Amino acid sequence: MSSLKLTAVRKSYGNVEVIKGVDLEIKSKEFVVFVGPSGCGKSTLLRMIAGLEHITGGDLEIGGQRMNDVDPSKRGIAMVFQSYALYPHMTVRDNMGFALRFAGVAKEQIAKQVQQAARILALEPLLDRYPKELSGGQRQRVAIGRAIVRNPQVFLFDEPLSNLDAELRVHMRIEIARLHKELQTTIIYVTHDQVEAMTLADTIVVLRDGIIEQVGHPLDLYDDPANQFVAGFIGSPQMNFLAATMVEKTADSVTVELTNHGKTRLTLPVSGGAVGDKVSLGVRAEHFGEAGAGSSDLTLQIDVAEHLGSTSYVYANAGGELVVIEREESRHELGHDAITVSIDANRAYLFDAAGHRLR
Repeated sequence: MSSLKLTAVRKSYGNVEVIKGVDLEIKSKEFVVFVGPSGCGKSTLLRMIAGLEHITGGDLEIGGQRMNDVDPSKRGIAMVFQSYALYPHMTVRDNMGFALRFAGVAKEQIAKQVQQAARILALEPLLDRYPKELSGGQRQRVAIGRAIVRNPQVFLFDEPLSNLDAELRVHMRIEIARLHKELQTTIIYVTHDQVEAMTLADTIVVLRDGIIEQVGHPLDLYDDPANQFVAGFIGSPQMNFLAATMVEKTADSVTVELTNHGKTRLTLPVSGGAVGDKVSLGVRAEHFGEAGAGSSDLTLQIDVAEHLGSTSYVYANAGGELVVIEREESRHELGHDAITVSIDANRAYLFDAAGHRLR
């Protein structure tokens, strides 16, 4: 399997630039997920790699070879789309082998490669069925099998699970993770679902407005976000952001006061910023602790509580700001109108007015 490199890659439609100079290296056998909100450019970038979109500027290399002007069929890639795109009049066997027949591969070799892919994807009992006789998950496995039989250098997945229901999405995530482990192949996967990104990826590439905001291991992005956008996008539920003002500063720490809760102050091990700066305090749902009658305590009015068995999510109002708090079911008395919690200063984040993280 091949590595892939993007150098200063750009894409414009007329005067509108949608990919604004992307630099990225993907190692051989790596599972990389492009993630970001709708319109961030992730699918456009994938289509440029596939050769379905022309590269306006920069270079694309696959396996060390420049691919900008190479025909899509000769790039050594296979793509699985959001829609299954199966031929309704062909059986599963014929759908999976169609590209090989079109390429003039011998019948015996086609049969061998289709059988091998069917074994990997547990499709052997379905080879003689037609698409209308399959479930959504089975159809998606056939689409993946059609890519496997080509033995590509790089697999490209463009939101392949978005048409499936919640239970099937979970099942197919497991199937795709198992497939990557078995095939030891390079995979680039596009999704807007950061849960998919966190559970599947070796490396996540977070995109916004045609640029890369951060690249890293899923847990590195979760624990060490580069900016407020990444902090808010990675993680479910999203990180809470509370308006605050810097009121004290030393060489290696700052004290902030919450804008809507003037009695709540917090001292963080942060060196940047200046007294009087308006900032955002970022706190993940699981980083609220038991109230300790200290300055970091915060009393909130409960709007809704979601009880999920061993864990509950409490949705509360903090002076007009929505706050989500994760609680163990046994530690939260039901039926209360308010909740008082403390904020762990060592697990909180601070962002300036522009969204840059203060360290």
